[in-house]
Amino acid sequence: QAHLVESGGGLVQPGGSLRLSCEVSGDTPDNYAIGWFRQAPGKEREGISCISPRGLTSWHKDSVKGRFTISRDNAKSTAYLQLNSPKPEDTSVYTCAAEHRLTGCNAHPSAYEYWGKGTQVTVSS
Repeated sequence: QAHLVESGGGLVQPGGSLRLSCEVSGDTPDNYAIGWFRQAPGKEREGISCISPRGLTSWHKDSVKGRFTISRDNAKSTAYLQLNSPKPEDTSVYTCAAEHRLTGCNAHPSAYEYWGKGTQVTVSS
């Protein structure tokens, strides 16, 4: 069973940068694909990025493509989401999740078994 803890959220100015971390414990991290999701007040949770267990493949939602980058370092049991040039509409609670699989990753939250508690990202000047 995997346990996930996010960190790195906070206040960032539009056009700035921020890196979120997702530490995985309780199981071997390369048994899991990692996804990043966000949910703003009054909106549904949406998948924004995911990465395969060994980091060979990844996916980014169109609205963040070219600005956000997912990565992972299994030796450190940590996945990352780099936010470059964030916009006010990126303000949300960001949560990472783990899905037990061998290859690839899934953009839909229903596929994920284990979830962190989330970290708030606020984009404002």
